[in-house]
Amino acid sequence: MGNLELLRKPEIFEKAAEELDKVIGRERWVEEKDIVNLPYINAIAKEVMRLHPVAPMLVPRLVREDCKIRGYDIPKGTQVLVNVWTIGRDPAIWDSPQEFQPERFLCKEIDMKGHDYELLLFGAGRRMCPGYLLGLKVIQSSLANLLHGFNRRLPHGVKREDLNMDEIFGLPTPKKIPLETIVEPRLSHHLYSP
Repeated sequence: MGNLELLRKPEIFEKAAEELDKVIGRERWVEEKDIVNLPYINAIAKEVMRLHPVAPMLVPRLVREDCKIRGYDIPKGTQVLVNVWTIGRDPAIWDSPQEFQPERFLCKEIDMKGHDYELLLFGAGRRMCPGYLLGLKVIQSSLANLLHGFNRRLPHGVKREDLNMDEIFGLPTPKKIPLETIVEPRLSHHLYSP
């Protein structure tokens, strides 16, 4: 879905490409150690995961003790599902929650380790995904290299305002209608061959 969001807002891709060219250059691929020096790429990754979480619901939990939340009595043993898709689109938490705005993550630090409940992509607490660090690094590195290595555009006759954003609810949450794009190399040609 990140590709789709970037095709809808090419100015975001241009900012990302500018950051990548400045920090990495065009003679090599992005490496894991580079990610800390790419704040805009990290902001894009967080924004994609906020709007389009891989798993819209966290793994079910059992309540350990009786509690009351917002006037509701929740007895011990109740199974609770956390809807991260809804949290990521909650207007009480996010300004313009339906809009793709990576800049929102440049001005405030949001921890992805489960301490900031606005972005619970890997869960929180003792039951948090044990592979979240690896998952986050794979997402960031893959996104950075895809943006760094390729320009993308829509096929002739397709307008960005006509792109279908519908998703199929499930685990994961794929697009309802597959996206077709045309990709072209951005870097020196010798980097694409083994």
